Amino acid sequence: MANRHRGEVDLDLGGTRYTLCITLGALAEIESGLGGGDLDGLAARFSDGRLAGSDLIVLLGAALRGGGHPLDDAAVARLPLAGSLDAIGAALGAALTLAFGEPEPRP
Repeated sequence: MANRHRGEVDLDLGGTRYTLCITLGALAEIESGLGGGDLDGLAARFSDGRLAGSDLIVLLGAALRGGGHPLDDAAVARLPLAGSLDAIGAALGAALTLAFGEPEPRP
């Protein structure tokens, strides 16, 4: 079971439970995988919901590896969606919120 105090979030995909965690290494992977940029720029991009499928693979892969699952991006791309895209988005959102904190309200 995920430990939220450590920034962990559970995600069930295809009957398998995974732990997601945004670690410093995961942040570096995300920055590199999404073409650089700083953390503020990435946070703004995520909060605006501007994500492509390839972005989702980078985010999910980094969070899975941060959670202790040794899956490369090709293995992440083969994970079953089967109606769980909303669950993936919610779990990634929760993991990012735990890492970055709650977003400030927009004026």
